[in-house]
Amino acid sequence: MIKAVLMVNTQGKPRLAKFYDFLPVEKQQELIRGVFSVLSSRPENVSNFLEIDSLFGPDSRLVYKHYATLYFVLVFDGSENELAMLDLIQVLVETLDKCFSNVCELDIVFNYSKMHTVLDEIVFGGQVLETRSDEVMKAVEEISKLEAASNSISLVPKSVSGWRGGR
Repeated sequence: MIKAVLMVNTQGKPRLAKFYDFLPVEKQQELIRGVFSVLSSRPENVSNFLEIDSLFGPDSRLVYKHYATLYFVLVFDGSENELAMLDLIQVLVETLDKCFSNVCELDIVFNYSKMHTVLDEIVFGGQVLETRSDEVMKAVEEISKLEAASNSISLVPKSVSGWRGGR
C-alpha cells in the first residue's frame, strides 16, 4: 500500500502532500521535514530507493525522483514493487506534463485542485488505480467537463430569479 505521495521543492517547501493513513498535521509536517532532510543530503549519483523505517515505521520504503526544482516522492510498504513505484512517479509526471504542457512548480501551486484530481485518478486510498497516462487524461478531461457543466447550471429557476417580490 502507498502510505504517502509528496512533492517537495528543493527548499523543503511541500507543494503537495497526500497521506493515505490518518496522521495529525503536526506529524505530517514532521515526516515531510524528515523526508526532505534525507533527500537533500543525498548525492545525485546514488539510488533513488530508501528504507525509511525510522520515519514511517517498519517495512516502509521510499522512492523518489528529482525533476528540476521538485522531488516527487512515494512512501509505501513491502507489498509494493520499488520499480513499479518509480514508474508510477514517471506516469504522474507525464500526466502532469500533458495537463499543463511542461509542468513546473508554479503549475502545482496554482492548480492545486487539478493536481489532486490527477493524483486521485492514479492513486486512491493508497491503491494504484491507473498506470496509463492517456486514460488518466481522459478521466481528468471528463471531470473538467462535468465541473464546467455544473458551474453553468443555475440553481435558481429563471421564473423565480425574475421575480422581484411584491404582490
